[in-house]
Amino acid sequence: MTDQSGFQDKSFWLSSREYKPGDSLSGDIKVDVAIVGGGFTGLSSAYHLKKVEPGLNIALLEDCVIGFGASGRNGGFNMTLFGMTLSLTALRFGKAKTREAHLYMERAVDTLKNLVEELNIDCDYEHPGFLRVATSEKYKKRILHEIELAHSLGLSGIDWMEPEQVREQVNSPQYLGAWWEPRCGLVNPAKLAWGWKEVLLNQQVQIFENSPVTTIKRKTGQFQLETPGGQVTADRVILATNAYSHLIPQIKRKQVPAWTYIVLTEPLSDKQLESIGWQNRQGIEDARNLVHYYRLTHDNRLLMGGRDVSLSFGKNMDLDYNEGTFDGLEKDVVEIFPGLKGIEFTHRWGGPVSITMDMAPAMGTIGGRNMVYSLGCMGHGVSLTHLNGQTAADLILEKETDLTDAFFVNRTTLPWPGEPLRNLVSKAILGYMHIEDKIYDPKQT
Repeated sequence: MTDQSGFQDKSFWLSSREYKPGDSLSGDIKVDVAIVGGGFTGLSSAYHLKKVEPGLNIALLEDCVIGFGASGRNGGFNMTLFGMTLSLTALRFGKAKTREAHLYMERAVDTLKNLVEELNIDCDYEHPGFLRVATSEKYKKRILHEIELAHSLGLSGIDWMEPEQVREQVNSPQYLGAWWEPRCGLVNPAKLAWGWKEVLLNQQVQIFENSPVTTIKRKTGQFQLETPGGQVTADRVILATNAYSHLIPQIKRKQVPAWTYIVLTEPLSDKQLESIGWQNRQGIEDARNLVHYYRLTHDNRLLMGGRDVSLSFGKNMDLDYNEGTFDGLEKDVVEIFPGLKGIEFTHRWGGPVSITMDMAPAMGTIGGRNMVYSLGCMGHGVSLTHLNGQTAADLILEKETDLTDAFFVNRTTLPWPGEPLRNLVSKAILGYMHIEDKIYDPKQT
């Protein structure tokens, strides 16, 4: 069980408004569908199930509080990236499926944007677009190759910005050009998760916080989900567990968690904002394997995340703090924007993301169509989880739709090995990514 007291300390977002956790499960209940996980995947799944079949009896079970995991700790980018890059997706799945993946992600971005507007969810949503910036000549070549591939696949809305054009938008001496894509939004993810909770309660979804699922058993055609306070008997189950999926026996080898880290500045003054010239508040990533991602918050704090990740051993999920990475990120902020020298940092936090062996999302069914899983968002899941929720709803209702026909649904996933080999393999992959980043941009440490 995760202690829900002090959840506000897990990220700036989780402290950005008052939130009172709901009741935990007490006693035994029977439902049509049980959803394990109170992040975006689980919340979206419940919404879409109720939208299609309002009479369904649904229980959503969350270990701590709604949005406690990656959904309340990420950078808040509603973006189109599927997996790592278009090139890696094409290498793994071929060009036709790469095009399909990007179109799915475009639909995911639009789905989230439209739902926020339609349901009037208060989450500081804005839609300023996305820049993937080149910080070395080799990264510039990588981005240009990605854009060329996108255009060869018939994808639109992705263009190259020359260095002077980028600096008119965001003024950093490091920028040598950028991928520009207007289809990207920014959001306060914790407020989004809590807004979803309000929507679901109005739909009569039962939500139980501080209710970790300790075991899932199948008996006489039904599932029994045990929690410390009671048992849920369900006809169908959705495992919306992403980075925590290795704790569930049915899917434990499909992904591993990796921790990414974020630092946040004090609100920028008008003079500081002028020095960085961030004209239109775009979300920004660079082209490293271990990317930097950064944005402005609603109150004009600068959020910087990425740089490095941490890896766990076994079931350990307590890697939310990495002083070395935090220090490096704070240094990176000033190197990217020299005008912010002396800026105060007010928050540091980390959280787990879900990583598959082949660096691509996966979802599907287990033992028929009565249990559905979704995982492997690769740190870009804000948009993906929302459309995956609709896909999961279609799967659990045994509907055949264009979403359930997506190539990554019920795909064969490469299994992670068991420990200690899992840890060695993941460290080897991470080491390679570090080496390649160093080769592509030696000035970055």
